[in-house]
Amino acid sequence: MQVNESDTELELTELVQRHQTTVWRYLRALGAEAALADDLTQDTFLEIMRRPLKQFSDAATASYLRRVAHNLFITRRRRDGRMTVTDQVEQMENAWMRWAGFDSGEHALDALLECFSRLTHRAQQALKMRFSSDETRQAIAEALNISEHGAKNLMQRAKMQLKECVEVKLQ
Repeated sequence: MQVNESDTELELTELVQRHQTTVWRYLRALGAEAALADDLTQDTFLEIMRRPLKQFSDAATASYLRRVAHNLFITRRRRDGRMTVTDQVEQMENAWMRWAGFDSGEHALDALLECFSRLTHRAQQALKMRFSSDETRQAIAEALNISEHGAKNLMQRAKMQLKECVEVKLQ
């Protein structure tokens, strides 16, 4: 049976559409900056173009794509001289599957957003300043008119509340 080139392109397009977000989020979870995750996600699918993948199941395909992305990430870090060695790769993979599963992490992200909306306004503001704007604890304390220690405690409590809430929603 002859493989039609347009069928192959269609399969690759569908593969990218189905798994691109998952691969990108996985790379971000590994510690890749957004721009690097963009590049490595593209490289992951270019690798699949070079060496086509025989798909057995969506779960197996997702796992294979994560492995390719992981290897590309490690290679890039080594090349850039920024390699951090960890013996917790398996734990990272298990955590990824627990939180993101096979749905690109949409369910976990929805749970996080809902839980975030339940935090007090001050807690939301503190976390946004810290993690979206990369503000220092001192800047957060000044903006909220509290001590630096108070800002630290506020963020610790808020992160714990988020963790507990999301874990309940993901069970």
